[in-house]
Amino acid sequence: MVKNSDIFNNKTLLITGGTGSFGNAVAKKFLDSSIGEIRILSRDEKKQDDMRKKYKNNKLKFYIGDVRDYSSVNNAMSGVDYIFHSAALKQVPSCEFHPMEAVKTNIIGTDNVLEAAIQNKVKKVICLSTDKAVYPINAMGISKALMEKVIVAKSRNSDSTIICGTRYGNVMASRGSVIPLFTNQIITGRPITVTNLEMTRFMMTLEEAVELVLFAFSNGKPGDIFVQKSPAATIKVLAEALTAMLNKPDHEIKIIGTRHGEKKYEVLLSKEEMAQAEDLGGYYRVPPDLRDLNYGKYLDKGEMKFDDSDEYNSHNTERLNVSAMKKLLAKLDTLVEIQKGNLAAIFEE
Repeated sequence: MVKNSDIFNNKTLLITGGTGSFGNAVAKKFLDSSIGEIRILSRDEKKQDDMRKKYKNNKLKFYIGDVRDYSSVNNAMSGVDYIFHSAALKQVPSCEFHPMEAVKTNIIGTDNVLEAAIQNKVKKVICLSTDKAVYPINAMGISKALMEKVIVAKSRNSDSTIICGTRYGNVMASRGSVIPLFTNQIITGRPITVTNLEMTRFMMTLEEAVELVLFAFSNGKPGDIFVQKSPAATIKVLAEALTAMLNKPDHEIKIIGTRHGEKKYEVLLSKEEMAQAEDLGGYYRVPPDLRDLNYGKYLDKGEMKFDDSDEYNSHNTERLNVSAMKKLLAKLDTLVEIQKGNLAAIFEE
């Protein structure tokens, strides 16, 4: 657990894309602390208004803007100490049909945020990435992989701003997760639509996602990428756990086939990264390659360390069974509310 009371004491934190699941989780964690101010930069005025009414806290400030627009990002930066950059296009099928939109938000948008941070002498920026950036096969993953390259490149050229990244898989019950969809389908009596029962996905709670970012914040050096060691489950196990918890063990599961750009399993660390990664207990740290383009002077010192390394993926990590999956799902506030009979909870995200 990261102790944040001293680190953020009277500091100003900017969260891009802050009206999403991650921004709400950070607000919930920090608003009662000694933090000075939390700024939310996002495009959606309705979600900002909902958030304003929900928290009713003067520490929360809202800026309407888009990371694609440098001026709107720069306008929100004055006086900011730290940034959590979570604004992104995350839906894989949508990005497959609109790849240039993913480029504009995930790559150019990240460059805008980092450039504005450097110009405004922000102390530290943590950028949120995804497992789909490793060996990417879809537009979303490719754009996130290039985002990570932008992070490392910018970190080389910044003396005053420390830039790091985090990478994680499925954040349970977030807007990009299938858990709200499956829950909705079970409650409303529709079949659970599954693409592949043996597909595996990493599983982590929203609170764990926040802790990963805070760990990167406390331990990161320029260009580092941090990964949390996470368990995984097949979609079949996830569906069976949800139907059991909602007292619908015989609920229909319908196989609909693989969607656009979908992978059978996800990778959090490539073979090459695993060879360089530092094991920090519950996390991995992947340092950047800080060599310059004068490769000649490195020829005698080259290392082929990746020959015997294996990638870290959702097939070879700890595998959850139905019982373990149910215990993890029991940590989700939304599911607890539904079990109590508050069916409106499935629509609140």
